[in-house]
Amino acid sequence: MSGGFPYRIVATDLDGTLLRSDESVSRRTRDALAAVTAAGAAHVVVTGRAVPWTRHVLDDLGYQGLAVCGQGAQVYDAGEHRLLTSVTLDRQLAALALAKIEAETGPLYLAASRDGLDGDVLVGPGYAVTGRLPSTPFDDVSDLWSAPLNKLYIQHPTLSDDELAEVARVAAGGFVSVAMAGAGIVELLPLGLSKATGLSLAARRLGARAEDTVAFGDMPNDVPMFAWAAHGVAMANAHEELRAVADEVTLSNEDDGIAVVLERLLSLG
Repeated sequence: MSGGFPYRIVATDLDGTLLRSDESVSRRTRDALAAVTAAGAAHVVVTGRAVPWTRHVLDDLGYQGLAVCGQGAQVYDAGEHRLLTSVTLDRQLAALALAKIEAETGPLYLAASRDGLDGDVLVGPGYAVTGRLPSTPFDDVSDLWSAPLNKLYIQHPTLSDDELAEVARVAAGGFVSVAMAGAGIVELLPLGLSKATGLSLAARRLGARAEDTVAFGDMPNDVPMFAWAAHGVAMANAHEELRAVADEVTLSNEDDGIAVVLERLLSLG
């Protein structure tokens, strides 16, 4: 494209990618993204977090564009604070999938993300929430199914995240999609949903295509986004499954890995 930058969309994951461990974004990375948008590209956040867990980050960044949230389930207009699209998990299929997985693993620790701009994240007994994000405890499993959901989160007392995700795919892959999105974060999603499906919707709204897109990520849930985008950049801290399919590996999220690549691409313009 003209304007000194070769892509029309810069798609970035949040946790472990754009955000440092304290949930901040460095000045260097902010400046690089500002330069990219000044050159005519759009920055699109693509995160596993649902909108309620994403909004405060976007507001802090002064972010006005589109964000793909909930692992692709939601396209959110940050400037207008409005949900443009939302896909929900079929609760009967989710309950069936959960039963099939638990038949293999025994009881799981559960959490769920409710649909909507203000949807709660429900957290059951034993489930360990990552970071400092707000959540609402529940004791009765029936509470999970009482309102529309974007996703279920599952944890196991002894299986690793990779092991649990693999068991879930084998046991229930015909009913739900399974994503491993970070430490302690294995998710059950609407079948066929991924970051790629959400990003393709956002790109269409922006008049852009896969070949116009460079994507940054760190976890296996970013694999579909890398497969869709023209160029996939894994962070140095990325899971080996993502590094294996990346077009390049940059520095870590703590070391301005996104900025390093964007500055290089800008210099080529």
